[in-house]
Amino acid sequence: MSGAAIRVENLGKMYRIGGPVERYRTFRDTVAQGFARAGRRVRSWFGGGNGAAPKYETIWALKDVSFEIQPGEVVGVIGRNGAGKSTLLKILSRITEPTEGRAVVRGRVGSLLEVGTGFHPELTGRENVYLNGAILGMKRAEVDRKFDEIVAFAEIEKLIDTPVKHYSSGMYLRLAFAVAAHLDPEILLVDEVLAVGDAAFQGKCLGKMKEVGEGGRTILFVSHNMAAIRTLCSRCILIREGRLAAQGDPADIVDDYLQGQQSSAGERTLQASPRPGRGMIRLTDVEILNSGLQKATSFATGERAIFRMHYLCCFDAPTNAHFEVKLKNHFGAVIVTFSTYLKQRPIPICPGQGSIECSVNSLQIAPGRYTVELNCSTVDLEDLVPEATHIDIIDGVFHGSHVRIKSEVHGVVLLTHEWTHHSRA
Repeated sequence: MSGAAIRVENLGKMYRIGGPVERYRTFRDTVAQGFARAGRRVRSWFGGGNGAAPKYETIWALKDVSFEIQPGEVVGVIGRNGAGKSTLLKILSRITEPTEGRAVVRGRVGSLLEVGTGFHPELTGRENVYLNGAILGMKRAEVDRKFDEIVAFAEIEKLIDTPVKHYSSGMYLRLAFAVAAHLDPEILLVDEVLAVGDAAFQGKCLGKMKEVGEGGRTILFVSHNMAAIRTLCSRCILIREGRLAAQGDPADIVDDYLQGQQSSAGERTLQASPRPGRGMIRLTDVEILNSGLQKATSFATGERAIFRMHYLCCFDAPTNAHFEVKLKNHFGAVIVTFSTYLKQRPIPICPGQGSIECSVNSLQIAPGRYTVELNCSTVDLEDLVPEATHIDIIDGVFHGSHVRIKSEVHGVVLLTHEWTHHSRA
């Protein structure tokens, strides 16, 4: 127990909300406020007032959180937005202090909590690399050895001597992650900030974190990418409403989290903003259901899914219409299409409201996040929703086997197939 890299004991963080808005104060304002506060206290002593401080509403971002992380563990932290995940990492990074309890961190910490954390905008990229190295307690010679590798990873060779205030958010992020991951921290804290980067950079960062973890260093990784959590982490922590809800095997904890999300996930009312098409048929809502007919947005590779579209038909008489569901990757490329047109089976619909379902028996797609595009047409295009919602495919097994699927090895789309052997006599 004494050798834990991170020990959190009954940790709590309370914030005050509401009340008057704090504005910038001059020295005169501060002195005047001090005299006014003293006057209220004196009046309270002589019965001239209760001298009570104004009451504010409070909220606990974290409450009674306790866990330990051993050296070399790669631990994922998941939970809904506002659950307290980022607050936890800020306390461990010594950015903010806990209201109660304590957090003990043993080792040199590298953290990436938001774009450019610890960077000085007026300094160049080169100067910020050395500044961050010094903050981590590294000698200049140590930073020298890593410098070329950091710059190459960040892909900003031409701008390394430019003040970082002129960097784009992507450049800022690449350099910030490169510094955090390459300056040999014993403990690496990474927040969901990786979602800001482009797809290629996200993959590069996840690969680097895997390399760091395999090198025996400790990683605490906050993410909404369930596929990354299941792939990278040896243990997972679930936080609900500021409290530790569960911890254990990533596959089990992710399933627990997703089941808790199903009641509110998998359904979206489509925005009424201008969309391509004549508008005689309008798609109004979309739901995605799992094999248990529960609403969901996350599915394991090979799992059954049902796409249910609700529509409003403005034709005066029954008509035939075609519907399509397309899944697109992060580059916008169509991965797979489910279409009544491809099957040459138009749907007869009547004026008014209705719904149509597309059932996919097995989502043979590699893990990742995919955008769902919907459209419907008659003779002409009636409606097109390019980004209706999204669907997350998490680690599963290929149809009829126990092989774990990796998109970089097996591709994105997985087709069922059979092998036949014919031997020659």
